[in-house]
Amino acid sequence: MKIVIQRVKHAQVSIGQELYSCIGPGLLLLVGVGPDDSQEDLDYAVRKIVNMRIFSDDAGKMNLSVKDIGGEILSISQFTLHADTKKGNRPAFVKAAPPEMASRLYDAFNLALQQEVPTQTGLFGADMQVELLNDGPVTIILDTKHR
Repeated sequence: MKIVIQRVKHAQVSIGQELYSCIGPGLLLLVGVGPDDSQEDLDYAVRKIVNMRIFSDDAGKMNLSVKDIGGEILSISQFTLHADTKKGNRPAFVKAAPPEMASRLYDAFNLALQQEVPTQTGLFGADMQVELLNDGPVTIILDTKHR
């Protein structure tokens, strides 16, 4: 799994012109599932994300997790994180998981996150508009294949 983690003041996702979901302070996740991702990758990602100390404590040090601050997560499926840009100018997406597999793992990932932190999602496969106010900015890339 490839996941872009952004610390946000707030974030929201709309589909068409309709608000689909939104969060206050917390994390916006852009989640890409690969064809060789497994439950082990999912478990690792959830554990790292909910415990990652990227929020400031009273001394201004990044020492608190999203759980510690009582934050929320907005998780958005994004197969384009697996784009192959080596040849030509048009990205290829053959390194992304097939939709059925990706949807199943994405749903399981979100359910596991929800057990730890209030979690909202986008709609798998939909054309979405994502708005956020990045806090810091803090943006971290997590690749479960590079542990």
